[in-house]
This record gives sequence, C-alpha cells and structure tokens, in this order.
Amino acid sequence: MGVEIKFSQSYYWLNSWILANIIQLATQDFCDRFVDYHLDPCRRLYDQMVMAARCGVANIAEGSARHSTSIETEMRLLDVARASFDELQGDIFNFLLRKRADIWQIGNKDREAIWQINLDTPRYSNSYLHDAAKHILMQKSKFDYWLENDNPSVVANAMLILCLRENKMLHSQIQSQLDVFRQNGGFTENMTAERLEARKSRASSEGAPTCPKCGKPMLKRMQKKGQQQGREFWGCSGYPQCNGVRPI
Repeated sequence: MGVEIKFSQSYYWLNSWILANIIQLATQDFCDRFVDYHLDPCRRLYDQMVMAARCGVANIAEGSARHSTSIETEMRLLDVARASFDELQGDIFNFLLRKRADIWQIGNKDREAIWQINLDTPRYSNSYLHDAAKHILMQKSKFDYWLENDNPSVVANAMLILCLRENKMLHSQIQSQLDVFRQNGGFTENMTAERLEARKSRASSEGAPTCPKCGKPMLKRMQKKGQQQGREFWGCSGYPQCNGVRPI
C-alpha cells in the first residue's frame, strides 16, 4: 500500500469530534447552572464532569491525528474517549437519580427527537478553524431546545442521549479502523514494505543476480544464527514465498 502521512487535523471533519464538542459545551453550561455548592460542596463533581467531556474531545483529536503513523494508537485513544463519555454519562445518570427525576425511556418523544437529529456535513474553507467554530455552534443549536432548557432534568436527559450517540459513533469508528488495519496493515508493516521495495529496486539497478527458483531479483542478506552466523549470501526478494539462495 505504501506510507502516506495525512493532514494531522483532519478530525475537524469528523462527526464524532463535532458531537463531542457539543457535549463539552453542554457539560460546561450544565455544570455552571445546576451543579451548585449544595449539590457539590467540594466542586469535585463539577471538575470531573467537565474534564471527562474535555478528555473525550482531546482523545478523539489526538487519536485521529495519529491515524497515518499508528492505527493501533488511534484505536486505543478513541476507546479512551469512549470511556470518558461513559464516565460523564454515569455522572449525569447519578444526577438524575439524586433528583428523583424520570429518565426518558425509548419511545419518549423528546428522546426520539434528539436521537433522530442529523449533523450537517462540514464544508470548510481554508479558514477551517473559523469555519469549524461556526459549524459546531450551528449544530449545537439543533439541540438547544433541550440543552438550554431551564429544567435540569430535561438538560440531563438530553445529555444522556447525546453521550449514547457519541459512544455509538466511536464504536463504529474503532470498528472501521480495525477493518482498515486488517486489510492494509499499519504504519510499521507499510514501512517494512516500502523498505523492501526500495531494496528490490536498488538490487535491480546494481545488477544483483536473479533467483534460481523464481527469477526475481535477489538481495544481500546475512546469516543471523548457526555456525555461519554473520556470513552474507544472496536471498530471494520474494522470501518467504520463495527461499531461493545463492552464495556470495
């Protein structure tokens, strides 16, 4: 496949990152309005909720930025982001329990409305930071009927649904990256393939002998173990499919 280093901030175009920013903004506003000193005298709950939302956004960004060089790292960080939104969801759930508030069930009209709202596809110019800020706020406005409600139970229920949606997005994203890895390998595998192709090209241009078995160009190799450890020999560039050798 070859090695390709992509733009590291391509996550600005990801719906998972956009929704994560909406959740972060909603969490900050929710905590400012409803997590008061009576509910949280030491302000630990406030800090934990805000940091969980922030970590979700940050890990999506960091993971996606590593896509070109380590799909494994990307999947790990996306999973950390998913765990952060699980943590935030747990705190919101507990908030509703403490308030003895009703948690919307499947079929609730507000729950279904939030679940069905689609995010628009980002269309950025070269000023993508400016455009992304406008886009995130525009997408958030679709949920403001619930997120800016004066009833904390309504806001908390809306945030629960958004956390669920975010987790489903991240699950699909992780699965997609796993499929890419299975098909194309990762950065290490592709770097090895690039190096092998370069060695093959160099061997052909330098007049290396051809394999006595398959006719492919041969590469200089070195015996790694045994009595003749360190001895150089010609090995087929098609190894391990072909094990043809010639002495030097």
